[in-house]
Amino acid sequence: MRYFVALAETLHFGRAAERLHLTQPPLSRQIAALEKSLGVKLLERHTRHTQLTRAGQRFLEDAKATLIAFDQACQNARLAESGELGELKIGFMMHAAFTVLPRLTRRLISSHPQVKVNLRESLPSALPDDLLSGRFDAGIMFPPGRIRGLDFQVIHTESLCLAVPASHRLARRSRITPNDLLREALIAAPEEVSPALRETIAMWFRAEGITPTFRLETQLQQTIITLVAEELGVALVPESMKKLAITGVVYRSLASAPQIEHVIAWHTGNLNPSLPLLLKACA
Repeated sequence: MRYFVALAETLHFGRAAERLHLTQPPLSRQIAALEKSLGVKLLERHTRHTQLTRAGQRFLEDAKATLIAFDQACQNARLAESGELGELKIGFMMHAAFTVLPRLTRRLISSHPQVKVNLRESLPSALPDDLLSGRFDAGIMFPPGRIRGLDFQVIHTESLCLAVPASHRLARRSRITPNDLLREALIAAPEEVSPALRETIAMWFRAEGITPTFRLETQLQQTIITLVAEELGVALVPESMKKLAITGVVYRSLASAPQIEHVIAWHTGNLNPSLPLLLKACA
Protein backbone atom coordinates (compact mmCIF):
# COMPACT_ATOMS: atom_id res chain seq x y z
CA MET A 1 0.00 0.00 0.00
CA ARG A 2 2.86 2.38 0.79
CA TYR A 3 4.49 1.46 -2.51
CA PHE A 4 1.29 2.23 -4.37
CA VAL A 5 0.86 5.62 -2.68
CA ALA A 6 4.43 6.61 -3.56
CA LEU A 7 3.88 5.60 -7.17
CA ALA A 8 0.45 7.28 -7.35
CA GLU A 9 1.92 10.53 -6.04
CA THR A 10 4.84 10.55 -8.49
CA LEU A 11 3.25 8.69 -11.42
CA HIS A 12 6.78 7.59 -12.24
CA PHE A 13 8.24 4.17 -11.39
CA GLY A 14 11.80 5.47 -11.28
CA ARG A 15 11.09 8.39 -8.95
CA ALA A 16 8.82 6.26 -6.73
CA ALA A 17 11.50 3.57 -6.44
CA GLU A 18 14.07 6.19 -5.52
CA ARG A 19 11.76 7.60 -2.80
CA LEU A 20 11.24 4.10 -1.42
CA HIS A 21 14.95 3.23 -1.64
CA LEU A 22 14.19 0.36 -4.02
CA THR A 23 15.18 -0.59 -7.50
CA GLN A 24 12.44 -0.34 -10.11
CA PRO A 25 11.83 -4.10 -10.78
CA PRO A 26 10.78 -4.99 -7.18
CA LEU A 27 8.44 -2.00 -7.16
CA SER A 28 6.83 -3.11 -10.42
CA ARG A 29 6.35 -6.63 -9.04
CA GLN A 30 4.74 -5.31 -5.85
CA ILE A 31 2.27 -3.13 -7.76
CA ALA A 32 1.40 -6.02 -10.08
CA ALA A 33 0.84 -8.29 -7.07
CA LEU A 34 -1.42 -5.67 -5.47
CA GLU A 35 -3.53 -5.35 -8.61
CA LYS A 36 -3.82 -9.12 -8.85
CA SER A 37 -4.89 -9.36 -5.21
CA LEU A 38 -7.51 -6.65 -5.65
CA GLY A 39 -8.68 -7.93 -9.01
CA VAL A 40 -8.67 -4.42 -10.48
CA LYS A 41 -6.30 -2.33 -12.56
CA LEU A 42 -4.96 0.63 -10.59
CA LEU A 43 -2.64 2.16 -13.18
CA GLU A 44 -2.54 2.70 -16.91
CA ARG A 45 1.06 2.17 -18.01
CA HIS A 46 2.18 3.97 -21.14
CA THR A 47 5.59 4.28 -22.73
CA ARG A 48 6.24 7.78 -21.47
CA HIS A 49 3.86 8.16 -18.56
CA THR A 50 1.67 6.41 -15.99
CA GLN A 51 -1.79 7.46 -14.87
CA LEU A 52 -4.31 6.30 -12.29
CA THR A 53 -7.46 4.49 -13.31
CA ARG A 54 -10.74 5.42 -11.63
CA ALA A 55 -10.23 2.45 -9.30
CA GLY A 56 -6.70 3.68 -8.64
CA GLN A 57 -7.89 7.16 -7.73
CA ARG A 58 -10.37 5.73 -5.25
CA PHE A 59 -7.83 3.28 -3.83
CA LEU A 60 -5.34 6.12 -3.36
CA GLU A 61 -7.77 8.06 -1.13
CA ASP A 62 -8.58 5.02 0.98
CA ALA A 63 -4.96 3.87 1.12
CA LYS A 64 -3.81 7.23 2.48
CA ALA A 65 -6.52 7.15 5.16
CA THR A 66 -5.63 3.56 6.04
CA LEU A 67 -1.93 4.34 6.36
CA ILE A 68 -2.63 7.35 8.56
CA ALA A 69 -4.80 5.16 10.83
CA PHE A 70 -2.17 2.40 10.86
CA ASP A 71 0.61 4.83 11.76
CA GLN A 72 -1.55 6.25 14.53
CA ALA A 73 -2.28 2.75 15.82
CA CYS A 74 1.46 2.04 15.97
CA GLN A 75 2.08 5.29 17.79
CA ASN A 76 -0.78 4.59 20.21
CA ALA A 77 0.66 1.16 20.99
CA ARG A 78 4.03 2.70 21.83
CA LEU A 79 2.36 5.41 23.94
CA ALA A 80 0.24 2.85 25.76
CA GLU A 81 3.30 0.73 26.52
CA SER A 82 5.05 3.76 28.04
CA GLY A 83 1.92 4.93 29.87
CA GLU A 84 1.67 8.13 27.83
CA LEU A 85 -1.69 7.01 26.43
CA GLY A 86 -3.98 5.57 29.06
CA GLU A 87 -6.22 6.24 32.03
CA LEU A 88 -5.59 6.83 35.72
CA LYS A 89 -8.27 6.40 38.38
CA ILE A 90 -7.38 8.49 41.42
CA GLY A 91 -9.31 8.44 44.68
CA PHE A 92 -8.87 11.32 47.10
CA MET A 93 -10.06 12.53 50.49
CA MET A 94 -11.80 15.90 50.62
CA HIS A 95 -8.79 17.68 52.14
CA ALA A 96 -6.76 16.95 48.99
CA ALA A 97 -9.19 19.03 46.92
CA PHE A 98 -8.07 22.08 48.93
CA THR A 99 -4.35 21.24 48.94
CA VAL A 100 -2.40 19.10 46.47
CA LEU A 101 -5.01 17.70 44.10
CA PRO A 102 -5.51 20.74 41.81
CA ARG A 103 -1.78 21.35 41.46
CA LEU A 104 -0.97 17.68 40.89
CA THR A 105 -3.76 17.24 38.33
CA ARG A 106 -2.66 20.34 36.42
CA ARG A 107 0.94 19.11 36.33
CA LEU A 108 -0.08 15.64 35.17
CA ILE A 109 -2.42 16.66 32.35
CA SER A 110 0.02 19.33 31.16
CA SER A 111 2.93 16.88 30.97
CA HIS A 112 0.90 13.93 29.68
CA PRO A 113 -2.13 15.26 27.79
CA GLN A 114 -3.11 11.85 26.40
CA VAL A 115 -3.57 10.31 29.85
CA LYS A 116 -7.22 10.47 30.91
CA VAL A 117 -7.53 11.34 34.61
CA ASN A 118 -10.57 10.06 36.49
CA LEU A 119 -10.97 11.64 39.97
CA ARG A 120 -13.25 10.26 42.67
CA GLU A 121 -13.71 11.66 46.19
CA SER A 122 -13.78 9.05 48.95
CA LEU A 123 -13.45 8.66 52.71
CA PRO A 124 -9.87 8.20 53.96
CA SER A 125 -10.84 4.89 55.58
CA ALA A 126 -12.21 3.48 52.30
CA LEU A 127 -9.22 4.33 50.12
CA PRO A 128 -6.87 1.47 51.15
CA ASP A 129 -9.45 -1.19 50.22
CA ASP A 130 -10.24 0.66 47.00
CA LEU A 131 -6.54 0.54 46.06
CA LEU A 132 -6.13 -3.13 46.96
CA SER A 133 -9.25 -4.07 44.97
CA GLY A 134 -8.08 -2.14 41.91
CA ARG A 135 -10.92 0.37 41.96
CA PHE A 136 -8.32 3.15 42.07
CA ASP A 137 -4.78 3.23 40.73
CA ALA A 138 -3.71 5.72 43.40
CA GLY A 139 -5.20 7.44 46.42
CA ILE A 140 -4.47 10.73 48.16
CA MET A 141 -5.08 10.35 51.87
CA PHE A 142 -3.64 10.64 55.34
CA PRO A 143 -0.91 8.04 56.05
CA PRO A 144 -2.64 4.63 56.10
CA GLY A 145 -0.02 2.92 58.26
CA ARG A 146 1.55 -0.41 57.34
CA ILE A 147 -0.83 -2.30 55.06
CA ARG A 148 0.38 -5.33 53.15
CA GLY A 149 0.37 -4.63 49.42
CA LEU A 150 0.32 -0.83 49.74
CA ASP A 151 3.13 1.65 49.37
CA PHE A 152 2.97 5.43 49.73
CA GLN A 153 5.00 8.61 49.67
CA VAL A 154 4.43 11.94 51.41
CA ILE A 155 3.38 14.73 49.07
CA HIS A 156 2.11 17.46 51.42
CA THR A 157 2.17 18.48 55.07
CA GLU A 158 -0.13 20.96 56.77
CA SER A 159 -0.78 22.18 60.31
CA LEU A 160 -3.96 21.76 62.27
CA CYS A 161 -5.87 24.75 63.62
CA LEU A 162 -8.95 25.33 65.77
CA ALA A 163 -12.32 25.90 64.13
CA VAL A 164 -14.50 27.80 66.60
CA PRO A 165 -17.83 29.66 66.45
CA ALA A 166 -17.33 33.38 65.81
CA SER A 167 -19.20 34.17 69.05
CA HIS A 168 -17.10 31.81 71.17
CA ARG A 169 -14.77 33.16 73.86
CA LEU A 170 -11.78 31.49 72.16
CA ALA A 171 -12.48 33.36 68.93
CA ARG A 172 -10.75 36.35 70.53
CA ARG A 173 -7.55 34.39 71.25
CA SER A 174 -4.68 34.46 68.78
CA ARG A 175 -3.20 31.13 69.85
CA ILE A 176 -4.85 28.15 71.53
CA THR A 177 -3.30 25.64 73.95
CA PRO A 178 -4.66 22.21 75.01
CA ASN A 179 -5.54 23.68 78.44
CA ASP A 180 -7.81 26.23 76.72
CA LEU A 181 -9.95 23.35 75.46
CA LEU A 182 -10.31 21.41 78.71
CA ARG A 183 -14.04 22.02 79.05
CA GLU A 184 -14.87 22.29 75.37
CA ALA A 185 -17.00 19.85 73.39
CA LEU A 186 -14.81 18.54 70.60
CA ILE A 187 -16.17 17.49 67.21
CA ALA A 188 -14.12 15.06 65.13
CA ALA A 189 -14.25 12.26 62.58
CA PRO A 190 -14.49 8.78 64.14
CA GLU A 191 -11.20 6.97 64.59
CA GLU A 192 -12.19 4.25 62.12
CA VAL A 193 -12.86 6.88 59.44
CA SER A 194 -9.69 8.94 59.82
CA PRO A 195 -7.30 7.21 62.25
CA ALA A 196 -4.23 9.30 61.35
CA LEU A 197 -6.03 12.61 61.89
CA ARG A 198 -7.68 11.43 65.09
CA GLU A 199 -4.33 10.24 66.49
CA THR A 200 -2.63 13.54 65.57
CA ILE A 201 -5.29 15.45 67.51
CA ALA A 202 -5.04 13.13 70.53
CA MET A 203 -1.23 13.36 70.60
CA TRP A 204 -1.40 17.17 70.76
CA PHE A 205 -3.48 16.92 73.92
CA ARG A 206 -1.44 14.07 75.41
CA ALA A 207 1.74 16.13 75.11
CA GLU A 208 0.24 18.31 77.87
CA GLY A 209 -1.05 15.35 79.87
CA ILE A 210 -4.65 15.87 78.77
CA THR A 211 -7.10 13.27 77.49
CA PRO A 212 -9.43 14.97 74.97
CA THR A 213 -13.18 14.49 75.17
CA PHE A 214 -14.90 14.01 71.84
CA ARG A 215 -18.60 14.81 72.21
CA LEU A 216 -19.70 14.62 68.58
CA GLU A 217 -18.43 12.42 65.74
CA THR A 218 -19.23 12.65 62.06
CA GLN A 219 -17.48 11.40 58.94
CA LEU A 220 -17.17 14.49 56.76
CA GLN A 221 -15.00 17.50 57.56
CA GLN A 222 -17.50 19.82 55.91
CA THR A 223 -20.16 18.53 58.32
CA ILE A 224 -17.79 19.11 61.23
CA ILE A 225 -17.32 22.75 60.21
CA THR A 226 -21.09 23.15 59.77
CA LEU A 227 -21.68 21.85 63.31
CA VAL A 228 -19.09 24.31 64.61
CA ALA A 229 -20.99 27.12 62.88
CA GLU A 230 -24.13 25.95 64.69
CA GLU A 231 -22.22 26.38 68.00
CA LEU A 232 -22.36 22.67 68.84
CA GLY A 233 -18.67 22.49 69.66
CA VAL A 234 -15.16 23.24 68.41
CA ALA A 235 -12.87 21.17 66.22
CA LEU A 236 -9.23 20.68 65.40
CA VAL A 237 -9.05 20.56 61.62
CA PRO A 238 -6.39 20.84 58.89
CA GLU A 239 -5.75 24.46 57.90
CA SER A 240 -6.95 23.72 54.37
CA MET A 241 -10.51 23.64 55.77
CA LYS A 242 -10.35 27.43 55.99
CA LYS A 243 -11.11 27.42 52.26
CA LEU A 244 -14.64 26.22 52.99
CA ALA A 245 -15.36 29.78 54.23
CA ILE A 246 -18.49 28.81 56.17
CA THR A 247 -20.17 31.80 57.80
CA GLY A 248 -20.00 31.90 61.58
CA VAL A 249 -16.71 30.00 61.90
CA VAL A 250 -13.29 31.48 62.62
CA TYR A 251 -9.96 29.70 62.75
CA ARG A 252 -7.26 30.13 65.35
CA SER A 253 -3.67 28.92 65.44
CA LEU A 254 -2.60 26.20 67.87
CA ALA A 255 0.42 26.43 70.16
CA SER A 256 3.01 23.91 68.91
CA ALA A 257 0.54 23.12 66.14
CA PRO A 258 0.53 19.44 65.19
CA GLN A 259 0.99 18.57 61.54
CA ILE A 260 -0.72 16.00 59.37
CA GLU A 261 0.80 14.49 56.23
CA HIS A 262 -0.94 13.82 52.94
CA VAL A 263 0.38 10.85 51.01
CA ILE A 264 -0.19 9.29 47.64
CA ALA A 265 -0.65 5.55 48.02
CA TRP A 266 -0.83 2.72 45.49
CA HIS A 267 -1.05 -1.06 45.29
CA THR A 268 2.46 -2.44 44.76
CA GLY A 269 1.06 -4.93 42.25
CA ASN A 270 -0.58 -2.26 40.08
CA LEU A 271 0.71 -2.67 36.51
CA ASN A 272 -0.93 0.42 34.98
CA PRO A 273 1.93 1.90 32.88
CA SER A 274 0.60 5.42 33.53
CA LEU A 275 1.04 5.07 37.31
CA PRO A 276 4.81 5.86 37.26
CA LEU A 277 4.00 9.09 35.40
CA LEU A 278 1.70 10.11 38.26
CA LEU A 279 4.28 9.25 40.91
CA LYS A 280 6.90 11.22 39.01
CA ALA A 281 4.55 14.22 38.90
CA CYS A 282 4.27 13.99 42.69
CA ALA A 283 8.03 14.21 43.21
